[in-house]
Amino acid sequence: MTKRLKKRGFEILEAEEGSEALATLAEHAPQLVVMDVKMPGMDGLTTLGAIKKDHPEKEVILLTGQASTEDGVAGIKAGAFDYLAKPVAFEHLLGKIRQAFEKIERIHEQAQEAAFRTKMEKRMALAERLAALGTLAAGVAHEINNPLAIINESTGWVKQRMERRSDLPEEWRKTLELALSKIETSVERAGRITHQLLSLARRSPTEIREFDLAELAAEVGELVGKTCKEARVSVAVDQKSPKTRIWSDPNRLRQVLLNLVVNAIQASRTGGRVIVTLDNLNNEMLFAVKDQGEGIPKENLEKIFEPFFSTRTPGQGSGLGLSVSKGILEELGGRLEVESRLGQGSTFTVTLPRRPAMASEPEDLGRMALDSQKKIKKLNSGENPF
Repeated sequence: MTKRLKKRGFEILEAEEGSEALATLAEHAPQLVVMDVKMPGMDGLTTLGAIKKDHPEKEVILLTGQASTEDGVAGIKAGAFDYLAKPVAFEHLLGKIRQAFEKIERIHEQAQEAAFRTKMEKRMALAERLAALGTLAAGVAHEINNPLAIINESTGWVKQRMERRSDLPEEWRKTLELALSKIETSVERAGRITHQLLSLARRSPTEIREFDLAELAAEVGELVGKTCKEARVSVAVDQKSPKTRIWSDPNRLRQVLLNLVVNAIQASRTGGRVIVTLDNLNNEMLFAVKDQGEGIPKENLEKIFEPFFSTRTPGQGSGLGLSVSKGILEELGGRLEVESRLGQGSTFTVTLPRRPAMASEPEDLGRMALDSQKKIKKLNSGENPF
């Protein structure tokens, strides 16, 4: 049987009894098992139960003697694909094997379709949210930035008047300085949020040129110097390769790297260390930002790139930084991934092509949503969108 199946193009692994079959399954992961019900040691039905417990996706065809067809029926109830009574005609067995493989392929395609449907629905929902956000952001930026400018200007005027008054009691002066400082901090934060809203909703022109990623990382290290000092966290750059030149948009990458490093500093404990690793992976460049914070719960790992999702306390984050960063990297042909363990910190890894194949125009959100709708309609009508 083994020889004849190999001649038909099948790759065959043999086992003499049940426990050996289970070891083979664990090591080589074949798709289909054909086995006798009566075997020395562990019998076929016991082996079938163990296979279905540990490898429920595997299909099993049982071979049984004419006098023990009840074992075959018991096997079907236990999850076997089918059973064949001996003597088995080879072509009949071959037909059952092909049917089992067709079932395996069909289940795989259904899983692909389900995953694709979920992915497309998420993309459609995000596209619709971003489209609505684009309309909202322009109005928000105009309506909020104007009063913010007036508040900021008025704060400066009050500070000047206060400095000219030498007769103010010291207690009043300290109280006013604290209040004005809070106003300035809040104005700065509100301005930053409106800027991030526009960055998320509007795609700014991409300017591709050659630059050194290590120099950009060093520049970001200087920019976060004050933040590091206040948080009492250090930032170090670990350059794995001397070749760190890349063709991309340095201004937009600076924004991404700055977002990731600031997030890492804020996530780190006092006295912690943030490591920025640079490496050359042939046709790709990698930079990773690792912190020594509390880590991200598993249930939040898929949500952290969604707009407005934040695990920080209200007032400490807008929930836009990672979403903006991911969008920028996707436009530049890169990707952003995260690994995290509770109590051990998180690592955000950016992978970029050394020379990205940029599209002439950024993908239009409306066109993306329409394309997703067409694919979902194909799924609903029974067509394969792949």
